[in-house]
Amino acid sequence: MLTALFDCLQNCAFAGPDLTCQMQKTVKTMNEIRAVLDDVLGLRGRAAGFTPDTALLGAIPELDSMAVVAVLTAIEERFGLAVADDEIDGSTFRTFGSLVAFVEHKLAG
Repeated sequence: MLTALFDCLQNCAFAGPDLTCQMQKTVKTMNEIRAVLDDVLGLRGRAAGFTPDTALLGAIPELDSMAVVAVLTAIEERFGLAVADDEIDGSTFRTFGSLVAFVEHKLAG
């Protein structure tokens, strides 16, 4: 879904005010998560090019098990969320899109 949303945003193909509002929220969430990843992992701007399909865990050397904890802590602080240990598994950090989807799910309550 995030890939389709990303494609839609790139092509400026908006389908109405409700979808536009959701897309704007998703873009904002994506940008904030990019900033978290850049800051916590010291990526020096590399996260700016992350798309929903960008692999994270196992593909970014800076993202080890200790960094996952630091990223989660930063996400909790930035978005005002609480993440329980049992809510996280390897699939959460599989791709940038899966991490964004996780945060959006948490934000939706």
